[in-house]
Amino acid sequence: MNLFRRYYRQTRPNSKRSHFKNRLYYTGMFVFVVLLLSSGLGYPFYNQPKLDVDKIAPQTLTAPSSANVEDIKTTEERRREARSGASAIWVVDPEINGQIDQNLQQLLAKGDRIREKLGNFPFVETSVLSTPTQTYLRQAPEPQWQQVLRGLDKNSNLTSLNSVQQLAVKKLRTYQESNSSQALAQLLKAIAQARQRYDIALNVVSAMSNDKTYSVYAQPETLYNASFLNLSDADWQTTQIQVRQTLDRMLAQGIYPGLSNANLNSAIQMQVSVSVPTTAQPLARRLLSEAIAPNLIKDIEQTKLIAEQAAQAVEPAIVSIQKGEVIVKAGAKITQADFVLLDHFHLSQRGIDWLHLICFSGIVALAVAIFKLVERRIYAKLRRSDYLLILFLTLSAPLLIFLTKSFTGLPAIGLLVGSFYGTGIGGTVMGLLTILLSMGTELSWHYLVPSAAGGILGGLMAGQWRFPGREALRTREELATLGILIGLTQGVVYLLVNTAIAPLWYAVLGAAVLNGLAGLVWSILALGLSPYLEALFDLVTPIRLAELSNPNRPLLKRLANEAPGTFQHTLFVATLAEAAARALNCNVELVRAGILYHDIGKMHDPLAFIENQMGGINKHDVINDPWKSAEIIKKHVSEGKVMARQHKLPSAIQAFIPEHQGTILIAYFYQQAQQQNTEKGLHESDFRYDGPIPQSKETGIAILADACEAALRSLKDATPEAALAMVNKILKARWQDNQLVDSGLTRAEMSQIAHIFVQVWQQFHHQRIAYPKL
Repeated sequence: MNLFRRYYRQTRPNSKRSHFKNRLYYTGMFVFVVLLLSSGLGYPFYNQPKLDVDKIAPQTLTAPSSANVEDIKTTEERRREARSGASAIWVVDPEINGQIDQNLQQLLAKGDRIREKLGNFPFVETSVLSTPTQTYLRQAPEPQWQQVLRGLDKNSNLTSLNSVQQLAVKKLRTYQESNSSQALAQLLKAIAQARQRYDIALNVVSAMSNDKTYSVYAQPETLYNASFLNLSDADWQTTQIQVRQTLDRMLAQGIYPGLSNANLNSAIQMQVSVSVPTTAQPLARRLLSEAIAPNLIKDIEQTKLIAEQAAQAVEPAIVSIQKGEVIVKAGAKITQADFVLLDHFHLSQRGIDWLHLICFSGIVALAVAIFKLVERRIYAKLRRSDYLLILFLTLSAPLLIFLTKSFTGLPAIGLLVGSFYGTGIGGTVMGLLTILLSMGTELSWHYLVPSAAGGILGGLMAGQWRFPGREALRTREELATLGILIGLTQGVVYLLVNTAIAPLWYAVLGAAVLNGLAGLVWSILALGLSPYLEALFDLVTPIRLAELSNPNRPLLKRLANEAPGTFQHTLFVATLAEAAARALNCNVELVRAGILYHDIGKMHDPLAFIENQMGGINKHDVINDPWKSAEIIKKHVSEGKVMARQHKLPSAIQAFIPEHQGTILIAYFYQQAQQQNTEKGLHESDFRYDGPIPQSKETGIAILADACEAALRSLKDATPEAALAMVNKILKARWQDNQLVDSGLTRAEMSQIAHIFVQVWQQFHHQRIAYPKL
């Protein structure tokens, strides 16, 4: 007890001191990062004018010399207004004109077919019967027609007939008196035939009006009706000619797409009233209304050219002043023109805007705190080198803005951060960086918003592999496809953002295309930099892990050739661990790649391990020294680490080599040493691996899969229940041996892992059909 108290008194102050030093270190690093980010992102605050637009002048300021200064800001605003205010250029589309003309021809052709059924009209000379009389006799109902025929008898009484009938009878009697009975009979026959043709034509019109599929332009009854049948042949021919000419005139003038029906009908009425016969004007209006359509389209190239010419025609806004003239009086509000002169004469009192810089630093501190909160929330476990890389990528954005005034590099930053650290970190960094750039830099939001959209999309989609249930982007080709999507997104967002201020969206279409190409170029640059950053900062991405898992990698090919039994053991362990990692939402790619390399150290002496002896002589039987055998067995870890460093494997992969064994006991040789009667002292540490124990769930799964592989492989006809009992026993031994205390695995997950291992074993040892002997 006294020894314990002495130890506690000695260690407690040291522990407090160590804790205080750690807190002091992290506080200092936090302040350093905030100052660095504030300095990089808030560089405009270093050169802010105290006498800015809308500020009150503290004193009267005069011009020290004469000057003519261009107001660049006002000039750009006026040119932007000129571009957005330029009228669109409309041109006639010949294809639309051809379609409209074809529509009219179809409608007129229908009228011709009806007129063919109707026959000639007037059907007799107008000197014999007037046109109105012929019109009545042709369409009069049959009873009235019979009354007219009876009226030809000179003894008949005409008082029972209406005025139209009486007029028709008088005309016929006059013809009867001056012509022979044979001539009268021919006239009556012509009237009867005309009546018959009229009935046929009227039936055709009626049938067409009932057929809804007959015309795609309008219901035929609105075009051809009884009034159309009463047109003379001459009027019909004149109407066709005038309708075509009227259509040509209107199409030549152009029909705007937004023209209302009322305005269009009014224009048709004006054209028809001066050229078409009065009786045919309603028909002509209907024909034109059905056939005509807007035929003007916007000429995008000409409109863009006119808009740009209008912008370039805007004269630069020049602010002039003579020496000694007052720029601004004391107490007056500073205008844009005043500020241009003040800034030109270095009277705007530029300097560090401490108030805004301190406020901005507070916002940066809040952003850093949010980043740390997200990191803890998603258990990212970032290293110092990771923080350094994220800081470097973040500061590259304001540097680009300062150098180019328009480029941000956000798509490349989003792709890199997302692919390196996952969706959580990638999306958080890009969101916070966008907010800070909008507040700290002077970049126009017309450029910032599209670039930020591409960056956030890259940060979210490149890191999908961190989301449970999502597949990783395993190839450079998939990332290249994502780069194309980022370019499209940036271009579309630029078009939408700038269309809001420029109604002529096609005037900014070219700039939108260039922005889309810029997003694609940034994505290509990120793909090119990715392998170098991965190697420089010791990073593992799904793509790199997929490349390392390729069995054609030199180290894995050597393992398959020099230690084939170990290679087969490795494949089965990887299968077990990969299934467990997927169920626990761990990094499946890391688990598979790490386990493929976890036993590469056995290549230093393959025959020292039973899986490579192929039933031959056991090397350890010849040695007959458990201490030496244990050293040989332990050496596969140290040799594996040497090989991993020589082949420059990532540290995340190298961690699997010692951690898959932890500090477990080499039980077989330890028991041999216990049984031997020797003068050597027996120390358990001589038969334990040097560790460390697993430091992550991924390596924790590896140590469990490695322990269960040989036992599961040895089972042949065991039941799943027996296999599960054996696996649980092995996992319990590792748990009680304190090999998993730092891995993050829980008891519930241990039970889940056991069931998954047995399921995989069942898949490998399924029953087969007993084939008959030949």
